[in-house]
Amino acid sequence: MILLKNYEAPAYNIREIMRYARIRGADDSYQELIEGCIEEAQPHLCYRVSYTYLDVKREGGLYLGSIEADCETIKKAIRNAEKVLLFAATVGAPFDRLIEKYNKTEPSKALIMQAIGAERVESLCDTFCGEIMSELSVCGKRLTTRVSPGYGDIPLTMQREIFAVLDCPRKIGLTLDESLLMSPSKSVTAICGIVDHIDSAQMNRCSDCDRIDCSYRAER
Repeated sequence: MILLKNYEAPAYNIREIMRYARIRGADDSYQELIEGCIEEAQPHLCYRVSYTYLDVKREGGLYLGSIEADCETIKKAIRNAEKVLLFAATVGAPFDRLIEKYNKTEPSKALIMQAIGAERVESLCDTFCGEIMSELSVCGKRLTTRVSPGYGDIPLTMQREIFAVLDCPRKIGLTLDESLLMSPSKSVTAICGIVDHIDSAQMNRCSDCDRIDCSYRAER
């Protein structure tokens, strides 16, 4: 069964917006620009999630329902899980059009809008996963940290199967082109294991990555 959730805007995290925009340190000179962009962005944003729960099968490879997922990143992320949460989240097409407008006219605003979009979709994912975590805690279960196609050795081609399972175009207006790019661009698909216990490696998805110079690396 495919389920849907719609949310009100999560709280904005200015520090995260600055990180996505690669603004280093406490640079107050960007504060007014960021606040203005947030105010302008709000009417163009929506917060939608399509999701389902799938059984984990480990016979003849690793499968999440019908999705072949025999890669090390997913194996590590969902070890000990018998079920997974599969979801797609988007903040909508109107925001893409706002970014495109400023790409042509004001590059500095376009940069901040891009960063806001990244922060918004990650905040949506955090809000959604937090809500699911609360529901699972009643049964003594927890979610592992989410992983997505393109992360680690998870192939981007898995997007096709995820979109088919979640019926993304019809459910939340999220499409995939022949190059495997999502539209709206500020969207995420992800997988989380459902487990009884999470070890330290499953709490930080950057812990298995060798790219210590990555601008998007989670702070510890």
